[in-house]
Amino acid sequence: MGRILKHVGIIMDGNGRWAQMRGLPRHEGHKRGVEKVKEIIGAALRLKIDVVTFYAFSIENWQRPKKEVDIIMQLLQNHLKKETNNFISQGIRFKMIGNRNLIPDNILSVIEEAEKATADCKELITQFAISYSGRDEIIRAVKKAIQKNIDSENFDENMMNSFLDTAEIPEPDLIIRTSGEQRLSNFLIWQSAYSEFYFTQTLWPDFTDDEFTEAILDFQKRQRRFGKVSEFARA
Repeated sequence: MGRILKHVGIIMDGNGRWAQMRGLPRHEGHKRGVEKVKEIIGAALRLKIDVVTFYAFSIENWQRPKKEVDIIMQLLQNHLKKETNNFISQGIRFKMIGNRNLIPDNILSVIEEAEKATADCKELITQFAISYSGRDEIIRAVKKAIQKNIDSENFDENMMNSFLDTAEIPEPDLIIRTSGEQRLSNFLIWQSAYSEFYFTQTLWPDFTDDEFTEAILDFQKRQRRFGKVSEFARA
């Protein structure tokens, strides 16, 4: 299919509901969700996508019960320790976006080790939004600009982009959200100004390689005008 698009963002929603529907504790849904991430990364490699960003844990998620948060952090830590060598062998670069100041040191050290180990990988960039909030990212970016004493007359969109966590990463062409919800929930709110959206009722643990491909094919049918008049309309 070739390089059909550069960047897909995924809001992975529905782990808790998936577990509750089966009479299981919520953490079982999170475990299944981690396994699904690996499957979709494989699909992204097959489809030759450049970047996939997974919304793994929002800043607001820190307000969940401590036991659930601890389980999610442990799952993340275990997954990175287990998968880093696989990332390297497949040419997958791991990158975190989000507020690192809120992450426990033991978890952050594993994240940064994975980033360092995979820094030279070129086949696919997998960004994990952890302790992430789009508004928080924008505030942190503005603070960086202020600290750099940037002249307001020279401050434009390109400069703003350079201060974001996603600097040098293309804006998402497509954002997928599972579980039936139809909102961004503070995910890449600056970067998604012209993104296309794909909403599905499927809960994240049930989201498949086939449905991911279906979302990409649906994207291919759309006409992206970026505020301009389409070629068809001008004709």
